[in-house]
Amino acid sequence: MSVDRPGSKFLKLLRRILLTAVVTSAIIFVSVRWIAPVALSFYASRKAPAVARVVPIDLKDNSVSQAPGMRLSYFGYEFEIPWTDLDVNQTKLYPQDKPAKNKVDLHFRSGLRLMVSAIPPREWANGLSTELGVSQQAVVAAFGQETMKSDYTFVRSVYEFTPANMNHWRFSQEAQSRDEFLLMIKSVALSKYAQSGIFNLQNKDYKGFQQGNPQVRENGIEVNLYSDEGSVEFILSQKGYQNPAGVTQPEINRIVQSLSKAPLGGAAPAQVARKTSKKS
Repeated sequence: MSVDRPGSKFLKLLRRILLTAVVTSAIIFVSVRWIAPVALSFYASRKAPAVARVVPIDLKDNSVSQAPGMRLSYFGYEFEIPWTDLDVNQTKLYPQDKPAKNKVDLHFRSGLRLMVSAIPPREWANGLSTELGVSQQAVVAAFGQETMKSDYTFVRSVYEFTPANMNHWRFSQEAQSRDEFLLMIKSVALSKYAQSGIFNLQNKDYKGFQQGNPQVRENGIEVNLYSDEGSVEFILSQKGYQNPAGVTQPEINRIVQSLSKAPLGGAAPAQVARKTSKKS
């Protein structure tokens, strides 16, 4: 029978302690670097609101209302509305405390309201950089060049992302964090109207999205149209709208398809440019 030397026994004990320490450290490392992020990923996916599972689809009705209407011009943009009962005395421009305006609140005698906002280009890209306290290069590195190419491509990436797109088993913590961030942005950026549908929109110069299905008769519908020169937001509030049918898709399409940049020397902002009288 062999007898271990005192030094040999100590080395075996030391090796056992070191092995235990290495295994324990590995378990802690995997837990912190992988298991915990995976668990958080599953939690974020499970707790995401229902609207986060809604993705953009194409419109089924692309017809354009031919009803008599008006052509309006605000903030360097022109568009048509298929209504003629605009109450100009209730029109309000914002911000009220600054000379430069970028939002108008239009009221109609029918109880319908239309809020129009002009938004500068790359609002999302610049806003993310500012809010996160990082450079725009860091934002591009995190989300990808294609995603951050424009506000439209970023919003499209957000709207098309759902909890089902999350890869819970990625070892990359950065990738999981990016997925969770996209899901968080979508959860808070979408309006409540989006629960009834998000729809792709496009005219010859603009691409964007409509939040809300007119057939569901929501209290409001939101439209965002993007170009490289900036974007325009339309919010139709029909909470007090007296027309029981509500705003229709062809009426929304009239606004979308008529949106364009106002010509230089055209109508002044916040003025009616001209009336249109389209007949079917």
